[in-house]
Formats: sequence, C-alpha cells, structure tokens
Amino acid sequence: MKPSKQKESSGSYLKEVRRRLHGHLELVYPEQDLDILCDRFIRAMGLDIQCDKPRWHKNNWNEEDIAVITYANSFLKEGEKPLATLQRFLTSQLESIISWVHILPFFPFSSDDGFAVINYAQVNEAFGDWGHVGRIGKKFKLMADLVINHCSSVSPWFEQFKGNRRPGKDYFLVVDKDYDISKAVRPRTSPILREVQTLDGVKNVWCTFSHDQPDLNFRNTAVLVEMIKIIRLYLEKGVRIFRLDAVAFLWKEEGTSCLNLDQTHEIVRMIRTLVEYHTPGAVIITETNIPNIENISYFGNANEAHLVYNFSLPPLLLNTLLNENCHALKSWIMGMPPAQRGTTFFNFLASHDGIGLRPLEGFVDDEELGHLMAAMEDRGGRISWRSLESGESKPYEINISLFDALKGTMENPEDGMQEVRFICAHAIMLAIEGVPAFYIHSLVATGNDYEKFTNTNNNRALNRHTWDVEKLEQLLEKDSHHSRVFAGLKRLIEIRKQQKAFHPNAFQFTLHLGDEVFAFWRQSLRRDQCIFCLNNITSKKQQVLLSELNLTTEVWSDLVSGEVLKEGQTTLSLDPYQTVWLTNKA
Repeated sequence: MKPSKQKESSGSYLKEVRRRLHGHLELVYPEQDLDILCDRFIRAMGLDIQCDKPRWHKNNWNEEDIAVITYANSFLKEGEKPLATLQRFLTSQLESIISWVHILPFFPFSSDDGFAVINYAQVNEAFGDWGHVGRIGKKFKLMADLVINHCSSVSPWFEQFKGNRRPGKDYFLVVDKDYDISKAVRPRTSPILREVQTLDGVKNVWCTFSHDQPDLNFRNTAVLVEMIKIIRLYLEKGVRIFRLDAVAFLWKEEGTSCLNLDQTHEIVRMIRTLVEYHTPGAVIITETNIPNIENISYFGNANEAHLVYNFSLPPLLLNTLLNENCHALKSWIMGMPPAQRGTTFFNFLASHDGIGLRPLEGFVDDEELGHLMAAMEDRGGRISWRSLESGESKPYEINISLFDALKGTMENPEDGMQEVRFICAHAIMLAIEGVPAFYIHSLVATGNDYEKFTNTNNNRALNRHTWDVEKLEQLLEKDSHHSRVFAGLKRLIEIRKQQKAFHPNAFQFTLHLGDEVFAFWRQSLRRDQCIFCLNNITSKKQQVLLSELNLTTEVWSDLVSGEVLKEGQTTLSLDPYQTVWLTNKA
C-alpha cells in the first residue's frame, strides 16, 4: 500500500526541518554530534509525529488585531478563580475590540510577580488551571511567556542542582571567581553572582536579575531540549503567541557584554523553526528592553522574531507629550526600517514593567532625561537603576502608571487635560506601523497603587494594581475618568479595525508639520486607502496648512470626528491633543 499524500508531505517537511535544525545547531553547538541533537529536538517538539508546512513570510495579523496585556489576577471576585474572573471580564467588556490576550506568567512562582517560575508545566492553583487558560484561548489568540533565561531558586531543577542530582545538576550557569564579568550588561544593581551551597561545595551561580532567579545554562543542550518540550506543551494547551522573556541575556561568553550574542540570535531562529513546523501561524515575540538598533536586530532577516516589542515608543512618546515637542519622536520614527513581510512591531505604551529608559539612548540627552525623571517622581513615580561595569549606576526604567505620568506637561504639571492627553497617546499608538497592545490598566485608566507599593517595597507594584472586578465594573457604568477613557479608547479601536491603511504592515511615511504636530501617512497594501494621521501633541490649538499634505481632488474626511473637508478649505484647526485621521476612503 502506498503511503498517503499527507504522510508523504509530512515526511518531506521533516527532511526540511532536519536540514534547518542542523544549520542552527552547527552555529551554537559545533562540537556536538549534530545528527543526534537533531533527533532529540525533533522528538522534543513532536515533529516526528506531525510536521506541517510553515507559513514563510506570511503576515499572521491584520488591522483588526488588538492585544491586551494582563496578569491572571488583575481582577478578583470573591469565591471565583482569578482566571475565571479574567475570562468573564474579557468576554463581557473587551471581546468586541481585542483579539490577542497576553496573560503574564500564570505558573507557580517565588518572586517577581511570576517571572521566577517554579514549575513551567503547571498553572498556579491560586489562579485556576489549564482548563481556565484553554477557555480564554478558545475566544482569543492566546499569548504566554516563555521565561527562558532563568527560573526560580526554589524550583525542582535548582533543588536538584544543590543536591548534585540529575537532571538539574548541570542546568545552571556556574563560573569561577576569576571569570571576567566586568563587561557583562545587566538591568539590576544586585551582585551578578550568588554563592550557593551545594553537595559539591560552594558554587558561584549567575543571576542576571535577582538571586531568586538563577540563569539557566544553555551550553548544556539538555536545557534547550527542556525549553522545547515546554513550548510544545504550551502549543498543545492553546498558546499561539510566545513572548521570549529577557531572551537577549541567554548566552554568556567571558569578557563580553553577554548581551545579544550570536548564539542567542541563533537559538531564537531555531525556536522559530521548530514552532513554525509544529503549528503554522504561531508567533514569536522577543522582549528585549535595550537600545533601538539592538532591539530590532531580533527581526534577523525575517527569520527570527515575528514581532519585536517597540521599546523606544513608550519613553519617546511620554517625553514628547510632556515637553510638547515631537522632534525626538520624529527622528526615531524616520529612522525605523519598515518591517519585512512576515514581521512587524508590537506597539505598547505601558506594561507590567516600567517605562524603559535604555531605548532613549541616542534620542534624548542626559539633561532632558533628568528633567523627565524628576517630572515622573513629582507625579508619584519611582526610578529603578542598573549597574555599569565601572560600578556606577544608571537609570533603567520609570515605574509609574501611564495615566498618572500624563497628568500634565513640564510647564504645567496639572493642567486639567490628563484624559485627552492620555487618549492622544494611544491614538498615536493605534495608528503607527505594528500591532497595538494595551496594558489592561491603561484601558481603564488605573492610577498609581501606592498601597501595593508600600506593602511590597517594589517600585513596579505602582503599576500592578489588582481590581475588585465588581467595583471596576460599577465605575465603568457611571461617569468617571475610568469610563470616559475606556469609552474613548474603545471608539478609536473600533474605527482603527475597519481601516485597511492601518494594517500592521501598511506603508508609513513621516510628515514634517513642525514640532507641535506629530504627523505621518499610512497607505493600505493594495494602495486603495490613505490616512493622514495628525496629532496635536500640545496643550494649545495648532493650525495645519492643508497644502503641506498634497491632498488629491478626492473627498477627504476625518474618521474620528466625521467632519468632511470643505471645498477650498486651506487650513485644519487642531484642538489641544486632538487626533485627526484624514482619509480618502471612509
């Protein structure tokens, strides 16, 4: 009997993946038996059972895709598991406007609000179970974290390491005291090495983030095999988008920065290869809070991340709105290369972490940065720091709720325009190239959580409020700043989703209308719709000369206000923080 076409096809794809895997592994583990390694990774991913045709260079997104970022327990209701509460809130309040849901680490953890994972294969019982996660995944495209660089110091693997037992005994990065770490870049001020008492004596364990988060040793191929098994499990549980947490720190070499090394990039390429052959259409996003050029390098040649976090956008847009000047923002966006087909940007303004400051490097000088940090502290924010090789500290991120950060300008810290300024910021995010992502607390205009900050002594807790869901729903039903912002953002999202020119990969061109109006032009991939995005980023009225837009003779109307340009009209007046989406195809 001849094999079926399905099996023949699967077998041919398996040959392809083996060839590609061999190429990846040769660059990372050149001294290993590559044929044996290929077999191990293929089995770990289950490609020996089912291997499909990848969707090379396909855009797995469109203008209707909007993401929301949330903790599993961002909403609580007495007597109900938080994941069940989250599902109900997402379904009742957001189902019509969002399509991607990023649930931040929902596994058992020991610290860092989930990013010190004890067991990658379990759902934290306090949150719910895999059934709860799966139900969310059936309604939305589910995004989850692969906390790949490190795990918890109380995980079974680390206990095995301390007891010199397999498999964990060789899973962690151990170095000698004379190992040259002087150039190692890291985002914290704590010592990079932790002395750990093991059955084999005291060992120096590498800890990029905290001493409760020991780094995994990817020189040991067994560690990468474990991660591939975890990816396969998540795919089987319904995850379709993987956020590779802190992936830039993955590989270490003595005497180097230990950041963005060639082996790290190759491992990302390998993960993408395995994921795409297992589940065509699944997506990888790299989380690399580093300067802009280094960040976008994770696109590779359209063969690494499908999306990269657009880390320069949050601090640059914040700085723009506080200074009422978009010069730096324009300089950045003009220098951004358009994403290749099959890749795009993951745009966000706020997240569970702070507003990163490293992405401002090259765009904002130290004096301007100092003014920005002082303004944020005046609004109740905190500054987190990192250590340099010289021993000095530099600011790493601002910890603050975005709603409070945009309370006023540099000149007028409380000018009564907080809500319109906040909505303007998100209107810009919704319109630029990429997939927009809303932190759940931005959607509902949550302010600083001073109580949580005081109780935890964690700067990031300021922007990690936990809502009593019934209280929030009541606030959203009556006139409050929460309901007004939520309604304003929902309306903009609904408009955006109907515009082909807002496809994440639609053409984009920066316009020069002065430093008070941040403006750019989008055109649909089929070139049948244009949108001029005009944003007054100041607290004063601005005038735009329509002659500078070179409009055609078509009828042009504002998608936001519904107003149509009159025949012979020469100027367009923009109210403070007004956004106009001027299109030829409403």
